[in-house]
Amino acid sequence: MADEKLAKLREAVAGLTQISENEKSGFISLVSRYLSGEEEHVEWGKIHTPTDEVVVPYDALEAAPEDIEETKKLLNKLAVLKLNGGLGTTMGCTGPKSVIEVRNGFTFLDLIVIQIESLNKKYGSNSQYPRVVADEFLPWPSKGKTCKDGWYPPGHGDIFPSLMNSGKLDLLLSQGKEYVFIANSDNLGAIVDMKILNHLIHKQNEYCMEVTPKTLADVKGGTLISYEDRVQLLEIAQVPDAHVNEFKSIEKFKIFNTNNLWVNLKAIKRLVEADALKMEIIPNPKEVDGVKVLQLETAAGAAIRFFDHAIGINVPRSRFLPVKATSDLQLVQSDLYTLVDGFVTRNSARTNPSNPSIELGPEFKKVGSFLGRFKSIPSIVELDSLKVSGDVWFGSSITLKGKVTIAAKPGVKLEIPDGAVIENKDINGPEDL
Repeated sequence: MADEKLAKLREAVAGLTQISENEKSGFISLVSRYLSGEEEHVEWGKIHTPTDEVVVPYDALEAAPEDIEETKKLLNKLAVLKLNGGLGTTMGCTGPKSVIEVRNGFTFLDLIVIQIESLNKKYGSNSQYPRVVADEFLPWPSKGKTCKDGWYPPGHGDIFPSLMNSGKLDLLLSQGKEYVFIANSDNLGAIVDMKILNHLIHKQNEYCMEVTPKTLADVKGGTLISYEDRVQLLEIAQVPDAHVNEFKSIEKFKIFNTNNLWVNLKAIKRLVEADALKMEIIPNPKEVDGVKVLQLETAAGAAIRFFDHAIGINVPRSRFLPVKATSDLQLVQSDLYTLVDGFVTRNSARTNPSNPSIELGPEFKKVGSFLGRFKSIPSIVELDSLKVSGDVWFGSSITLKGKVTIAAKPGVKLEIPDGAVIENKDINGPEDL
C-alpha cells in the first residue's frame, strides 16, 4: 500500500514544473522515509545527562582575543544566516514576522543588518515542497492548487541541503568561511558571540547548539541528552507518554534549545553529499481552505547527532529573546531594553534577573490592535507581573511597578490616563486609578 502511494505521488510530483529536480528528489525522499515508518525510538533507560564537556558552561569559555587583527581573522571565517520562516500568524501578520517594527522604527531585519554592519565596521533561501492532500495522498499543486497555498517550506532542517543546492555553500567555502551561525530572525538575543566562535575554531567542533537554563515557561522545549555516546536533541514528541512529566521537569532536564546553531561548513558539505542527515520527521497536518493537507518537516537542531565533536554551550538567558507574541513585543519595545548598534541590551537599572511576566488578553493578540491600544509603551523596569483583559487602552508616559492586574468590566472601555503610575494594584475601573 505504501509503495503504491509513493509511486502515484512520485508520478504526480514529476509533472510539477514550479520546483527544481533537487526539490523533487528531496521531497520524495522525505515522504518515502515517512511512509516506511522509519523512526528511531528513544530508549528512556539509555538517556544520560550531558557532562560539562558535552554541554560546556559559557563561563568556562576562554575570553576572545582582544587584538583587533585576531578578531578580524575569526570573523572572516564566519557567515551569519537568519531563519526568516516565521509568518507571525499568531500575531495577525500576513507576511514574515521579521518585518514587524521592533524599536525606533527598525524592524527585525533592519536590526540584523545594523548588527552585521556594526561588526564589519568595528573589525574592518529555502526549498518549497508541495502540500499533500491527506485523503488522496497526492500533491495539492497537481490537483490545481498552484498558488502559494499549495506549497510549504519544509522546516529549518532544510537549511543544509538548501545551502548546497543553491551554490551558497561552495561560495562560502571558496571565500574562506568555516562556520555558519544560524538563528531565528525573531530572536533579538542571537548576536555573534566571539567567545563561542573562538572556542569552536580552536576545539574544531563541527556543530554547537546554544542551550539555556529552562524555566517553567520553557518546559516543552527540546533538550540535549547524551545517548549511545553521542549528543542528541530530545523533543517532547519523542518522549513516551509515561515520561512526559519527567521531561517537563526543570529538575532533571535543566536546559533547552535556543535554536542558535553554529555549524562547520565543510561538515555540512560532507554530510549532505553522503545523504546522511536523516533528521526526525515532524508530520504537520493542517486544514487550508477547508482541505486537510499534510506537511512533512525537519528541524535543524535534530541534525546535531550526525556531526563529529558536537557540543552544546549553556549560554546566559540574554541570548534567548524571542518575539512569539505581542507580550514579547511589549518587553522589547519597553524601557527594559536599550538599542545600540542594532543590539538590544537589557537595561542595567533592572535589578531582577528575570523579565516581568506579561499576559495580554485577546484584544491585544494582533500586532495592529496591540499597537493601537498603547499611545506609548509603559515603563516596566520595576514591574514583576502584568495581566490585562478586556477593552483596555493605555495613554502615554505610564509607569507600571510590582504586580499589576487591569481587567475592564464587560462592555466597558477602560482608559489608563497619561502619566499614571500604577504599583501593586488590581484595576477594574476608573475609580481604582
